[in-house]
Amino acid sequence: MAKMIGAKILVESLIREKVEVIFGISGGAILPVFDVLYDAPIRFILTRHEQGAAHMADGYARATGRVGVCMATSGPGATNLTTGIATAHMDSIPIVAITGQVPTYLVGNDAFQEADVTGITRPITKHNFLVKDVKDLARTVKEAFHIASTGRPGPVLIDLPKDVQIKETEAEFPREVEIRGYKPTYFGHPGQIKKAVQMISKATRPVIYAGGGVIISGASKELIQLVEKTSIPVATTLMALGAFPENSPLSLGMLGMHGTEYANYAIMDCDLIIAIGARFDDRVTGSLDKFAPEAKIIHIDIDPSAIAKNVQVDIPIVGDVKNVLRELNKIVKKPAISGWLKQIGEWKKNHPLTYKRNGKLKPQYVVEKIYEVTKGEAIIATEVGQNQMWAAQYYQYTKPRTFLSSGGLGTMGYGFPASIGAKVGCPDRMVFDIAGDGSFQMNIQELATCVHNKIPVKVAIMNNGYLGLVRQWQELFYKKRYSAVSLAGNPDFVKVAEAYGAVGIKVEKEEEVVPALKKAISIDKPVVLDFLIEPEENVFPMVPAGAPLTEMLRGLA
Repeated sequence: MAKMIGAKILVESLIREKVEVIFGISGGAILPVFDVLYDAPIRFILTRHEQGAAHMADGYARATGRVGVCMATSGPGATNLTTGIATAHMDSIPIVAITGQVPTYLVGNDAFQEADVTGITRPITKHNFLVKDVKDLARTVKEAFHIASTGRPGPVLIDLPKDVQIKETEAEFPREVEIRGYKPTYFGHPGQIKKAVQMISKATRPVIYAGGGVIISGASKELIQLVEKTSIPVATTLMALGAFPENSPLSLGMLGMHGTEYANYAIMDCDLIIAIGARFDDRVTGSLDKFAPEAKIIHIDIDPSAIAKNVQVDIPIVGDVKNVLRELNKIVKKPAISGWLKQIGEWKKNHPLTYKRNGKLKPQYVVEKIYEVTKGEAIIATEVGQNQMWAAQYYQYTKPRTFLSSGGLGTMGYGFPASIGAKVGCPDRMVFDIAGDGSFQMNIQELATCVHNKIPVKVAIMNNGYLGLVRQWQELFYKKRYSAVSLAGNPDFVKVAEAYGAVGIKVEKEEEVVPALKKAISIDKPVVLDFLIEPEENVFPMVPAGAPLTEMLRGLA
């Protein structure tokens, strides 16, 4: 065993974890690591803000299925990562965040650029570490990647004091780790699976409610096989878009607050919900006491704490979704549901997802044209708000890991850096960020990162001059008292893009949309498309907060 300083041990551990890229910003408390990175075969992408770095690691992880890595210095560098870490935590995304820290002998002394990073991030990480002894470092890194990527994934933070980075020890790199008390259950109980099969066989109005766990588990193929065997229709959450092909006749699209009318009618009228890797969050259920009143519930999830957390279930199955569906598919039988499928067909015919065309530039139209021009093959990242919902509703997702969005935390400023991370991880894929003019400005500085590193993502800004979804709520529920939602003073996004060295294209009319998109795709550089959409266009359907899913606002005459 050779002697190595802590910084070298860290970098060597990252290489052994097959880390290809790190996103972040350097600083005094992490300088020894950066000195070692200078000669390492790991690409380091210098971002312009640490929040951007965390979101890039997140986007990389969502698009590739691998662990994303971000790095920052102590104090404000570390605290700037926290929004991105919380975003990953809420959506169960595997990232490892590495932060510098003041020397161990100064910890707790309010030293320059000191912050209690492990304390701050404890509620928003799956686990975190403060490394006090260089001898523990290699094992800590191994454990961090293991915890982040197994069971229900999530972010893990390693806080690394500066003196630990420069101390020397005999380097010993574990090949695997055994963590006491951490034993995720990967295989569902056979008895529970048999009970689920019996319940499915007796159902007359079943619905599959697919959540982000289907994508995380890599279980889209197994979900499709289940549907092929049973003909049970599928409603997906925002996080599960792409888990089941939306061009299938048995797709109900997204359910919940801004879901399709037919998905919401189906979930409320069904007699059985097969919840797969989902958590029954408030945006899906609406009023809990009125949610799916006649339904029995089968709930499959690897995280036992997620089962029956929000709703009572009849058959809980703890296990990895992919493994459970494999066993379920071996014995499941098709229920007699022809009448139910006929009813769903009628709902689809009578309540299609649609919008008014009036000659003005509509955001729904723009998203439809992005889908057509990209032939449904793009990776779509979104910001948060109206742009996010239009992207969810009007781009048809047919493959997993093609829709990246902040679902649980709802983080404005997520989409653009996430699209950069996705493009780095999937360089051969077309990547679009469907953005709002408010959200885009929250991490607009990453245009510099994009241009300097030649990462040719495309940004489609739905520019309505408002914090759009907040304005919509104020219109519908606060008598149009528009308080602090106008974005008057927005910059000229075309000029901003050009100032950074990107390409900017302004679009004001329907007939300009397709030519602009084709031009953007043909340019091998970052492109910002500024779509000047109708300012007060709303997202519909919409279930008011606290209402049952059947009480949807439709917005169409």
